[in-house]
Amino acid sequence: MLIRLLLRYARPYRRATALVAILQLVQTAAALYLPDLSADVIDKGVLPGYTGHIWRVGGVMIAVSLVQLLCAIAAAVLAARVATYLARDMRASLFGHVQSLSSTELHLFGAPSLIVRTTNDITQIQVLVQITLAFMITAPIMCVGGVVFALGQDVPLSLLLVVIAPLLGAAILVILRRMTPLSATQQSTTDSVNRIMREQITGLRVVRAFVQEDHEHARFAAANTLLTDVSVRAGQLMALMYPLATAVASLAGVAVVWFGALRIDSGAIGVGTLSAFLGYVMQILGAAIMATYLLRMLPRAEVCAGRVREVLGTASTVVPPATAVPALTRRTHVELRGVGFRYPGAEAAVLSDVNITAGPGETVAIIGSTGSGKSTLLSLIPRLADTSEGMVLVGGVDVRALDRALLSRTIGYVPQRPFLFSGTVATNLRYGDPEATDDELWRALDIAQARAFVDAFPEGLDAPVSQGGTNLSGGQRQRLAIARALVGRPEVYLFDDSFSALDNATDARLRAALARETAESVVVIVAQRVNTIRGADRIVVLDEGRVVGVGTHHALLAGNATYREIVLSQMTEAEAA
Repeated sequence: MLIRLLLRYARPYRRATALVAILQLVQTAAALYLPDLSADVIDKGVLPGYTGHIWRVGGVMIAVSLVQLLCAIAAAVLAARVATYLARDMRASLFGHVQSLSSTELHLFGAPSLIVRTTNDITQIQVLVQITLAFMITAPIMCVGGVVFALGQDVPLSLLLVVIAPLLGAAILVILRRMTPLSATQQSTTDSVNRIMREQITGLRVVRAFVQEDHEHARFAAANTLLTDVSVRAGQLMALMYPLATAVASLAGVAVVWFGALRIDSGAIGVGTLSAFLGYVMQILGAAIMATYLLRMLPRAEVCAGRVREVLGTASTVVPPATAVPALTRRTHVELRGVGFRYPGAEAAVLSDVNITAGPGETVAIIGSTGSGKSTLLSLIPRLADTSEGMVLVGGVDVRALDRALLSRTIGYVPQRPFLFSGTVATNLRYGDPEATDDELWRALDIAQARAFVDAFPEGLDAPVSQGGTNLSGGQRQRLAIARALVGRPEVYLFDDSFSALDNATDARLRAALARETAESVVVIVAQRVNTIRGADRIVVLDEGRVVGVGTHHALLAGNATYREIVLSQMTEAEAA
């Protein structure tokens, strides 16, 4: 999983990676040459007392060491750049793919998990790549080269490596097999902590209003404790690897000196040979210790790569058309023909056999009890999700065949939650039309009954808006969201319970202004308040995902029990009439 992901994103950096490998090869060759030079100095310079030989070979050793140092620095810098750019590309690709997913897939993963996958998971992969390029290319070269040079010094003494290497490898393998499931649990519990923290921050007012601080503390403590326990167990296993490798290296050093002394005593080798052999053994085991550092991170990075690939491998249920219709040839109207919708894995359908038509200059309202499928129905028109049955037509064309940009220009959608982005009032309004002038923005604010409070800001249109619009009231957010839709001058307006936070007077003024502005447009309104929709040309009553009534306010009040029940729950008989 990890290798396939890295191969996919490492292609643009093949030359840089090859250069890192070359630098590491030169560095390793220099490191392997030093013990041989050291043996030469001891055997032919120190023991015989030839000072000239010591100076000459010592100068070569200094030059080789400088080459090793410069190559190591260059390789580390280049490795960091490659790892950073690779992570950048991976994050951009993941972000772009998430943008293409429909609301169905987004709900499947959840916002907290997607945030962790885009940030923490990719960071884990980045660190692994950097360590691999900076150190791990060196490790196998060092091991193989060390064995070859050690054999060149003394073959019988090299038999110690046959015992040492499998012992170290078996111990590390046992630890790694236990690390992988712990790493998977560690990432999933990180998701849980992120999710609970996000819920508590977002719903802080609700928590305090219902005095549930202790309950939320307990929820977070449980998730935090689980993450701590898993991290401690994983840390304990990782902590074993380095001491274990160090212990094996120390025992190997003792064994080499012990048996080497016996070989020197028998005259088979010289002191310089033993020194060089000991240096090669330490280099081999040093490379193994470096490998343990990488192997500590490998299980978690493998899990992270799997989680990233899971998102990248999830196809959106809202697929762009192969040949998109670039323009509408007739006046825009909206038709839902036999529409049904079912969430993946759900036992029952949210919508069944819904038929609605709305033409230019008409206002169609949708009302029903909570959970009747009103918002889901409205989200099918701008194609935030695709129907399970039937079709949605805009301008006589199935929305699944329309160009996405054309559909966006044709429809102005005000969601149930009026989300605003961090920036200014102007930047939020220009989501409707990036080229809109200030005069056009003020005009939209006038219609949305938002001019007064925006004008009261010292900065006016440049007044700051915090993330989610949390520095504004609910009514202000709704009016700015309506103004944002008006800026684009669409042919179809979709209002998903967009007037719920407004007082009755503001609601009445806004609807009157909207009626003038949208006199030639299609308007579809989802609402809970009867007062908001009683003047609509047609009211569609939904109950458990089915249309149970269509008509005007007075006709439905007289002949539809479901609508009459909703109306009388909000007003008296006289007020309703």
